[in-house]
Amino acid sequence: APSAAEGRPIPGLYFHPVPDPDPVRVGEVSRRIKDWAVDEVQLYPDEWEGQFDGFHVGRYMVACHPDAPTVDHLMLATRLMVAENAVDDCYCEDHGGSPIGLGGRLLMAHTALDPLHTTPEYAPAWAESLGSDAPRRAYRSAMDYFVRAASPSQADRFRHDMARLHMGYLAEAAWAETDHVPEVWEYLAMRQFNNFRPCPTITDSVGGYELPADLHARPEMQRVIALAGNATTIVNDLYSYTKELSSPGVHLNLPVVLAEREKLSERDAYLKAIEVHNDLMHAFEAAAADVAAAFPAPTVLRFLKGVAAWVDGNHYWHQTNTFRYSLPDFW
Repeated sequence: APSAAEGRPIPGLYFHPVPDPDPVRVGEVSRRIKDWAVDEVQLYPDEWEGQFDGFHVGRYMVACHPDAPTVDHLMLATRLMVAENAVDDCYCEDHGGSPIGLGGRLLMAHTALDPLHTTPEYAPAWAESLGSDAPRRAYRSAMDYFVRAASPSQADRFRHDMARLHMGYLAEAAWAETDHVPEVWEYLAMRQFNNFRPCPTITDSVGGYELPADLHARPEMQRVIALAGNATTIVNDLYSYTKELSSPGVHLNLPVVLAEREKLSERDAYLKAIEVHNDLMHAFEAAAADVAAAFPAPTVLRFLKGVAAWVDGNHYWHQTNTFRYSLPDFW
C-alpha cells in the first residue's frame, strides 16, 4: 500500500491525517475481495481487472474501519462497498450505465437486498433474476454475508440507507434526462441521498457490536450520520473533479454546479466547494460532540468514534488513490 506521502491533499481542505493502514490486513482483504469478485459473483470481465485493482478497496476499508476485530468483519463492509460500486458503474455511470430505465433496474437490484415476498407461482422467476447480472449477484452475495453477521435491526437499517442511495441515483438521472443543472441547495439535497451514508452507518456491525436501534434512530444521531455522509461525498466531488471533467458528457459535481448557478470561474467554484465541505465537517464534529455529551453510553461513544474514523479514512483513500484521482491546477 502506498504511503499517504504519495498523495497530495487538497490545499485548504479540513481533514484529519490518519496513519497508513496495517499492510497485512490490507493485503488479506485485497486478496479475499478479489477472490469473491472473480470466483463467487463473476463481477467483471477480464478487461476490467486493472480498474478493480486500482480501486484499492482493501486499503480503503482497512483505513475506514480501524476498530474491526477481524478480517471477516472488514469483509462485510468490503463486499458491500464493491457491490455498491458495481451498481453505480454498470447501471448509472462508466460501464454501460444510463439514466434511461434506471428506476426499473435499481428496483430489481434492490430486491437482492430487501427480498421479494410473493406467491409460489412467481417466486422462482424472481429468484432466478438475482443472478441475471453482475450488480444483482454482488448485492445478493454481499447482503447474504452481512445478514448472517449483523442483527435484524442493523440489516434493516442498511436496507433503509440503500433505498436512500437509490433515490439519490434516480434524482441525478432525472436531471440528466432533462439537462437540468440544479440550484446549489438542490444539488446538496440530492447529495444527501446519493452519498456514502450506507458505509459509516454500518460501522458498529463492522466493529462487532450494535448501537441500539432507538439510539441510532434519534434525530440527533441521524444528523451526525447525515453530515458525515454529506462531507465525505463532497470530498469525492473534489478529488474526482478532473477525472469527471475528462469523461464524456456532463458530470454534476459541486464545483460544476457552483460555477453554473453562482456564475463563478472554475477555480473560484472549486475553492468555494472546499469551503462548503469544511462547513459540513465542522457541523459534523459539533453535532457529534453534542450527541456524545447528551448520550454518553459506551456504545454511542464508540459508534461516534467509528463514524469519525470512517470520515478520516475516506479522505485518506481519496488523497492516496493517485491511480484514480489527480488535483486541478488551481494553486
